[in-house]
Amino acid sequence: MLETIPVTCDAVRGVAKECFDDGWRFVTMSAVQTGDDSFDIIYHYDKDLVMKHYRLSIPKGTVVPSVSPVYFCALLVENEIRDQFGICFSDIALDFGGALYLEKEVRAMPFCKVSVAQKQS
Repeated sequence: MLETIPVTCDAVRGVAKECFDDGWRFVTMSAVQTGDDSFDIIYHYDKDLVMKHYRLSIPKGTVVPSVSPVYFCALLVENEIRDQFGICFSDIALDFGGALYLEKEVRAMPFCKVSVAQKQS
C-alpha cells in the first residue's frame, strides 16, 4: 500500500513550494475516481531516491489549485487529468481548456486502439 500524507486544497500549492524550496523533484500526479462523486489526486515528489506522496481527496466539481506556478512541468499532467477526469485547476500556467488531446479518435471512448503489423514475404 502506498503511504500518503493527506493535504487540503488550501495547502496544495504551499506544500509544492515547500518541496521545491527543499530540493524535492516533482515526479508526477496520479488521479483516481474513488466514488461516483469523489476523486483522489496524489502528488509524487522525489529527493535523493526517496519518494513522498501527498493525497488530496476532493468531491466532484472541486477546482484544485495548480502547482504549475511552482513546478511548470505539472501543467501537462494537470491538463491530462482535466481531459480524463474533468477536474479543473485554477491558475494553471498553460490551460489547454480540456483539449490537450486534439484528435477526434483520442477524444472518443475508448481512446486506445490496437493495431497489428504483419511482415510481408
